[in-house]
Amino acid sequence: MGNKFISMMKKDNKDGSKSKRMNRSQRKLLADEEMLHRRALSMAIHQAQISQRFDGSMSRRVGSTSTRKQRTLSDPFSNGKQVPDFSESLIVKKFVLVHGEGFGAWCWYKIVASLEESGLSPTTIDLTGSGFNMTDINTVSTLEEYSKPLIEHLGNLPEEEKVILVGHSTGGASISYALERFPEKISKAIFVCATMLSDGQRPFDVFSEELGSAEQFMTESQFLIYGNGKDKPPTGFMFEKQHMKGLYFNQSPNKDIALAMISMRPVPLGPMMDKVSLTSERYGKGRRFYVQTLDDRALSPDIQEKVVRENSPEGVFKIKGSDHCPFFSKPQSLHKILLEIAQIP
Repeated sequence: MGNKFISMMKKDNKDGSKSKRMNRSQRKLLADEEMLHRRALSMAIHQAQISQRFDGSMSRRVGSTSTRKQRTLSDPFSNGKQVPDFSESLIVKKFVLVHGEGFGAWCWYKIVASLEESGLSPTTIDLTGSGFNMTDINTVSTLEEYSKPLIEHLGNLPEEEKVILVGHSTGGASISYALERFPEKISKAIFVCATMLSDGQRPFDVFSEELGSAEQFMTESQFLIYGNGKDKPPTGFMFEKQHMKGLYFNQSPNKDIALAMISMRPVPLGPMMDKVSLTSERYGKGRRFYVQTLDDRALSPDIQEKVVRENSPEGVFKIKGSDHCPFFSKPQSLHKILLEIAQIP
């Protein structure tokens, strides 16, 4: 009896220790996720002026890069390799990075670091209702409203200054719209597995083969958000975490997936259903380049090929082994392509 009691006590102690270990493990996981979140967000705002109030519309890289020489990247994705300083050979040195649906400026943290190490000047934008921009997505009904932070940034550029725009996924719709509005401000537009639109097309149309027709999605999708009540049209959508992991991050590192899971936000539906008016005189004269991701489950390689075929860009680049988020899964390859496009005369 005594031995049995002692055995039960030991079992209880073991269970208690196991519970404590699990609690410690959970706390460590939460702490790691918080660290990852802060790391990415700090990449977007680290060099902002202390006196400048961050209003959520963008995070601007402000440090001088003109004196940078070859340096070794400290980030783990660099593999300790030296990154050449390309700033002397480029006329346009400023990149504006535009995220896709559900993401924010934070998703570019690896690319921001590598571009800066190459002597270039990247700016990351939070579109309306995304990232640090706290606008209620249920109030964002048009692509114009959604793209407002990008348009304001371009409108505030000095008269003779040009930038290279980079848009990911549905961020391609925003840079298409920007090309129509400010063709004189944009040296090149780079679409990264993105919605490179034609006149009269909706951003959602590019995904229709994957998600069904817009009308079907609006009435049948289980991911819809009804911000104005169930009796009103849907105002946004948000995929479930498990669904997002398989759709967007099938080749991305676990730490970046964890970062995305705590950082992604619902997507305003109105801008995705908004038809874009693009003219040959403005949008049509822009220099467009497309980056295809060949292990993409959100926008399949076949659909990306169709986008390129129907709306031919100046150049097409491909990344093998990349999911829908090459800034996570293949940051070195994406960085190399961005530099290569920047150097095209």
